[in-house]
Amino acid sequence: MWDFIAALGLVFAIEGILFAAIPHLAKDALRSAAETPPDQMRLIGLGSAVLGVVLVWLARGTW
Repeated sequence: MWDFIAALGLVFAIEGILFAAIPHLAKDALRSAAETPPDQMRLIGLGSAVLGVVLVWLARGTW
């Protein structure tokens, strides 16, 4: 559970840095996401989730 909270904290930190450092690019990214069709967003989300699980799996050394 603590690993999940730490990971969630990292997500907030990275997003916060993005919005603070380059807000115009963040706004463009949000605008682009809002215009993306739902099916494409679903595929991107599933791909991101799979990639995230694989990265955590590799980082934690669980083969």
